[in-house]
Amino acid sequence: MSVEAPSAWTRFMDDARERVAEGVPLETRGTLTRLTGLVLEAVGIKVPVGSQCMVQMPGREPVLAEVVGFSADRAFLMPAGDIHGLSSGARVFPAAPYIPVPRLGEPPRPVQRAGVLRLPMGDGLLGRVVDAQGLPLDHGGPVQDVVAEPMGRRQINAMDRDPVREPLDTGVRAINALLTVGRGQRLGLFAGSGVGKSVLLGMMARYTQADVIVVGLIGERGREVKEFVEDILGAEGRARSVVVAAPADAPPLLRMQGAAYATAVAEHFRDKGQHVLLLMDSLTRYAMAQREIALAIGEPPATKGYPPSCFAKLPALVERSGNGLHGVGSITAFYTVLSEGDDQQDPIADAARAILDGHIVLSRALAETGHFPAIDIEQSASRVMHNVVSRGHFDLARNFRAVYSRYQKSRDLVQVGAYMSGSDPALDEAIRLQPQMAGFLQQDMFEAASMDQSVTAMASVLDR
Repeated sequence: MSVEAPSAWTRFMDDARERVAEGVPLETRGTLTRLTGLVLEAVGIKVPVGSQCMVQMPGREPVLAEVVGFSADRAFLMPAGDIHGLSSGARVFPAAPYIPVPRLGEPPRPVQRAGVLRLPMGDGLLGRVVDAQGLPLDHGGPVQDVVAEPMGRRQINAMDRDPVREPLDTGVRAINALLTVGRGQRLGLFAGSGVGKSVLLGMMARYTQADVIVVGLIGERGREVKEFVEDILGAEGRARSVVVAAPADAPPLLRMQGAAYATAVAEHFRDKGQHVLLLMDSLTRYAMAQREIALAIGEPPATKGYPPSCFAKLPALVERSGNGLHGVGSITAFYTVLSEGDDQQDPIADAARAILDGHIVLSRALAETGHFPAIDIEQSASRVMHNVVSRGHFDLARNFRAVYSRYQKSRDLVQVGAYMSGSDPALDEAIRLQPQMAGFLQQDMFEAASMDQSVTAMASVLDR
């Protein structure tokens, strides 16, 4: 009795069962059904949140999008490119997985799932300016000597991190002496617009003792990208830097992705045992991008229009920096936080202050008088300073603050002539030392001050 050959359908089903048994996901395709504002809706595609998809229309380049939510059988996608020309019925399918080129002598790589975002990481990024997708912006040709790695990383157990115990020289006199930074610390630069945040970041990029510098320019003006790289960062700082730029005209998905990519690049170098300085300008634009996405998919607003997911995303991003596993490598991070109308109680500023290890407040009043860097010593604080400096240094800084604050509280009386000399010996000393204190706190952007020089200058001002 002859046995009939299996049909094509039977062979297809047998092959599908084998693939499912081996854990290899089957490819699914969907259809675009709706476009509302920034959000694309598709049916027929079942991929997890965070997956990358391609939206394909005949006769045009596919549009990259990321799954940001779902409802029943509908998937919500946020585009990372231009959506002009898309229409209902466009095909939606997971982005192709990255398949590494096999090399002789290397073990076989595991199967990688489609839709998982992988961006270039490696030494080839040093000295380059790339966008949120890892594509070069500096006309320097393709990025070489890199490997594509997934963006998501496993969280580090808090008990496996070394505490912050080693001081870090930033080259800025006021910070070294009065707001000493520890290696692996996360700080915020709080200020309104136009008070010198970018210049201060550039000073720290040039003078900070770090192996690698990663700069994330997120949601800022496009004009500032080239100016920061050429004028503020300089050739010396750029040689050991990686700049990730996602300017204000980029889609909100790319602005969020740019911040995550800059952090992932910093993590890559930290895992190699290097000390990394991460400068992100700004954390507020990152939160605003998340607000745009969350509101677009229907999440209710909470505080000043920010939905709850914004306040959950901030610590998830910030906690990725810090010291590495068992003291191997570190990421010292500075995040700029925009204060709307110079309001320090802005919801994002208030949330950032709670999750960071210190805050440096830049004052518009000081900037208007030509006092740069416009650091408000009274409102600024480093939460790890007492762990990274000597007792003598800490006492000097505390005395400096006390004398400086004594003058500031009585400044109006002194300026209008209502104070009589000799009435308060402490205030008399503060008035006498005020010119030297103001000179100590000011610093030219092309001048570097080491830690020892900063402490010595502070002691000289106090006649100690």
